[in-house]
Amino acid sequence: MEKKYYGYSEFLGDVKELSAKVKEYNPDTLLAVARGGLTLGHFMAQALDTRRLFALNSIHYEKESKLETIEIFNIPDLKSAKRVVVVDDIVDSGETLSEIIKVLQKAYPHCEFKLATIFYKPTAIIQADYTLKEAKEWIDFFWEVDPL
Repeated sequence: MEKKYYGYSEFLGDVKELSAKVKEYNPDTLLAVARGGLTLGHFMAQALDTRRLFALNSIHYEKESKLETIEIFNIPDLKSAKRVVVVDDIVDSGETLSEIIKVLQKAYPHCEFKLATIFYKPTAIIQADYTLKEAKEWIDFFWEVDPL
């Protein structure tokens, strides 16, 4: 499998570009998907000057292997939210983000949910509303490989 290293300096430029796109929507809440979306969510919250950053957990991959199940847990209280941007690093198959949106819409039907990712795959079952780059190979994100 071909791999692409995605480094910090490229990430910084992408955060600025993605945040500018998301800013037009004027979200009142950012919701980062742990773990892949946490770094992006934190940086976007800084760029958008918001403290309304929450996180939820999902597990559908173990390293480079997709699991049979999708676990979604630690869903925050979004009762006061109206326009929520769900933030993740990549839309790969789209299965996880699709399931997350279903769970969130059921729990919070009064909210409008949008997706923001750095990378996407055109074959995914769901596409992000805000995204930047097509993933043509496996992405090794700096926050996944540099700490090791």
